[in-house]
Amino acid sequence: MEEENIFLANRPKITLEDYLGYNCSGRGNLGEDVPVFVYRMLEYSLKEILSDTYGKDAQVELFRKAGFKAGTFFARKILDTGLEFNAFVAQLQQKLQEMKIGVMRIEELDLERGRIILTVSEDADCSGLPVLGETVCNYDEGFISGILTEYTGTLFTAVEVDCWATGDRVCRFRVDSEGK
Repeated sequence: MEEENIFLANRPKITLEDYLGYNCSGRGNLGEDVPVFVYRMLEYSLKEILSDTYGKDAQVELFRKAGFKAGTFFARKILDTGLEFNAFVAQLQQKLQEMKIGVMRIEELDLERGRIILTVSEDADCSGLPVLGETVCNYDEGFISGILTEYTGTLFTAVEVDCWATGDRVCRFRVDSEGK
């Protein structure tokens, strides 16, 4: 057992970028797409195990942190963060839809106060779920926060206020700048 721990300690750290280095020949027959059901099996089995092991609050926080990391990566690698705000939002909407993540719309925007209310419909995380009595899109909270933080250089925090799992038909997020 000690030999195994020494081996693991000496391995180089594998990063998100390493894991996402995709060679399309690896899925030559099946392609890039996977069904929402498969994505949700991964997501919700992880949520259940993390919640059972560390508690619900820790599970929520870990999913937000993972979403934030993915959001900053997404903004750096997929989006042009040099665009002016309206063009950036249009590009973000297009990429989210192209990649089948969801359909984003801005309902309210107050850049002076650093507040945005946005919705995501057809969300990969929860659209079509039964009413569960709680919001479930913690990963998306982090993802949105990470994208906007990377774009602006100011910390943003997104909180889901409406969700399919609470009986709504879109996910609605209140996004606030920590710098305002």
